[in-house]
Amino acid sequence: MSIPGRFTAEAEDSFVVFMIGMRVNRVWAVHKWVPVFKAMGGMISELYQNPELGFLGTEYFLQWRGVSLLQYWRSYDQLEQYARGGIHLKAWRNFNRAVGTDGTVGIYHETYIVQPGQYECLYNNMPKFGLAKATKHIPAVGRWETSRRRMGGHNDPAVATPSNPEAADQTIS
Repeated sequence: MSIPGRFTAEAEDSFVVFMIGMRVNRVWAVHKWVPVFKAMGGMISELYQNPELGFLGTEYFLQWRGVSLLQYWRSYDQLEQYARGGIHLKAWRNFNRAVGTDGTVGIYHETYIVQPGQYECLYNNMPKFGLAKATKHIPAVGRWETSRRRMGGHNDPAVATPSNPEAADQTIS
């Protein structure tokens, strides 16, 4: 369900953005890519069931030849520790054994460590999504109103900001 109004995310500590995905390079090699695709569900379930692992949340993006997951983690150390154990380690070993470098399935990941105040985001008429779903979802008013303000600077909105129905009772300075 979408939430009317303008919102942003507030993360008080550093966090990690982790993008991981797979690409089907040979569509007819179903026996190679289906196990890779299926392994993702088990890992995500394990992560949501064990918040102490440091996983904050994920979003899925489907493409014509694959899937990508945008994940948020408390720390790089927790992400790395998870990668070296649990269901992920078993899936990694299975991938190397079944696919390796034969070219049938591609996998990738990118990791970014984000310091406090070094990010900005806006969600307008959206359900809780991305970083705001993984951290704190707050009205984009006051110091959170513009991109520059969310990055710690000062400016006036270039376009008049519509009233924020959900923020009517909240004052964020």
